[in-house]
Amino acid sequence: MIKIINICKSFKEQQVLKGLSLEIPKGKTTTIIGGSGCGKSVLLKHLIGILKPDSGEIYIDGEEITNLSEKELNHVRKKFGFLFQGAALFDSMNVFDNVAFPLRENTLFPDKEVSEKVHQRLKEVGLDGYGYKFPGELSGGMKKRAGFARALVADPEIILFDEPNTGLDPIMAQAIYDLMEEMQEHFKYTGIVVSHEIPEVFRVSHKVAMLYDGKIIEEGAPDEIVNTKNPIVKQFITGSSKGPITGK
Repeated sequence: MIKIINICKSFKEQQVLKGLSLEIPKGKTTTIIGGSGCGKSVLLKHLIGILKPDSGEIYIDGEEITNLSEKELNHVRKKFGFLFQGAALFDSMNVFDNVAFPLRENTLFPDKEVSEKVHQRLKEVGLDGYGYKFPGELSGGMKKRAGFARALVADPEIILFDEPNTGLDPIMAQAIYDLMEEMQEHFKYTGIVVSHEIPEVFRVSHKVAMLYDGKIIEEGAPDEIVNTKNPIVKQFITGSSKGPITGK
């Protein structure tokens, strides 16, 4: 379980996180929603220690990480895999080498084991036989699949998904959601998703939390969020433009 307690973070005069608290259950997928610039990506950066809070605590599997050294944080980061907005593949490497990168950088696995794991993950994400291709030869959906294979290759306990379907057409986006659902069921990792795709992303979510004005203002199962009585959450989900969002 990941436990975030009363996190505050400011950048100069701008306070982004204002006492944010959230529990992320182990082995489930939690989606964080909220408007652009509300601090979702800032929160993700706190979870892996890229940013440190001004105050508050973050526990990952019972270990409080906000005061860890860089060396200690690197050990914690090995629990994480990442799927970035644009897949963030290295253009100079083929798909196989992109997926192998985390193993070669962070483990002492022999080449044969690296090769076996990479081929297995490529097969699982539907890219069997594509290892020799370069990112420039792939469609947007294939790039996301390659990025997903790289996120999975080191068997992480936690995977962060930052806008996983940005730039994809609806059919391809649906295919990526299908893959996310299948892989989470298979590997049982803890998923943390940041997404603007409401309510489509709810289908891969066990829990949804809304970030607004620096705090989590509502959390629950997807159907609870869809049927919320909270006017701020309701307006965000429905996309209604009737009147300003209020209630800070």
